[in-house]
Amino acid sequence: MSGPALKHADSHSAIHEAALNEAIELTNMLDNLHQNNQKEEALELAYVLVEQWETRTLAHADAEEEGLYKDLVEENPEVKDDIVALTRDHDLLRIIVSEIKQDLPENGINDAIIQRFQSLIIVDELHNEKEMEVLPDH
Repeated sequence: MSGPALKHADSHSAIHEAALNEAIELTNMLDNLHQNNQKEEALELAYVLVEQWETRTLAHADAEEEGLYKDLVEENPEVKDDIVALTRDHDLLRIIVSEIKQDLPENGINDAIIQRFQSLIIVDELHNEKEMEVLPDH
């Protein structure tokens, strides 16, 4: 069973917006450090950004999958395909974060890492839009 904040579109949207805005701001900072060749600071911030994705967005995704998504399908079986797609979005986010974590120690900050962080933002934005459509009080 999921908590009431996850089922209410406004509060759920606020959770998404806060985490995503933080990720966007940190990604922009990371890109600036990279462009200014501040390698040590950029690498340190990249690890902070990975942690942000894990503790904010992916932890939220876990909570959605453990409660909210099951509840939504139980209440309305017609949303099952949407829930499968939303879960796949979470899987894509997890895969990208995992790839970043694997690449950082080996390669440090480079354009490909920055692009991966930016891809997280794009996937999350699209995911959040679809999820708001699926919530019952939207």
